[in-house]
Amino acid sequence: MTAHEEKRKRKNKWRGLFYSLLGFNIIVIIVLATLLFWPVSEREIIPNQKPNTEGSSEFVVRTTKQNLNELVNAYLQEMLQGSKHHYSISLEDDVHLMGELPAFSTTVPLSVHLEPLVLDNGDIILKQRSISIGLLELPNQKIMEYMDKYLDMPEWVTINPKEEEIYVAVTEMEMKSNFKVSVEHIDLEANHLAFRIQIPYKRLGIDTLKLD
Repeated sequence: MTAHEEKRKRKNKWRGLFYSLLGFNIIVIIVLATLLFWPVSEREIIPNQKPNTEGSSEFVVRTTKQNLNELVNAYLQEMLQGSKHHYSISLEDDVHLMGELPAFSTTVPLSVHLEPLVLDNGDIILKQRSISIGLLELPNQKIMEYMDKYLDMPEWVTINPKEEEIYVAVTEMEMKSNFKVSVEHIDLEANHLAFRIQIPYKRLGIDTLKLD
């Protein structure tokens, strides 16, 4: 191989690496701009400083309860199509679940106020603060048993009447994008919400061996 050919080969190699890196950056920007879970204009994206050992990059996405509230209810509306009993979520100073439950031959309004507690693994526990079902006077555990029986919940959400809480396994959510999501911080009163998004390189068509 002549020196000219070798120089041209090196040039093509560096050009290919440049376009690969450029393409990767463009994909990341597009993915984060249209992120399934927090499509907000105010969000701040902070790269995680932990060393990457799993062929992925992790970002912290900050959002507001107003934007998350819209997304959660859009998800619920889609999930509850065809269901007999509907409910919605309002993120205020706490998590307010509103819906209806069957009683005799009619339905009665349901109102539950819950306090979100972030676990070390990135999941959430919603601890019941107050609960009511119309004018009926029932024990809190009994009302939560009705909720568990009649309200359709995602597979990663578990109602625990005995502990009067709802476990939200955010880390077990199945996403078509293959992203991994966990909760970093939630302070509804301060309107401060942060989530960790892990994006596998393979999902973006990137060979991690070439990055070494």
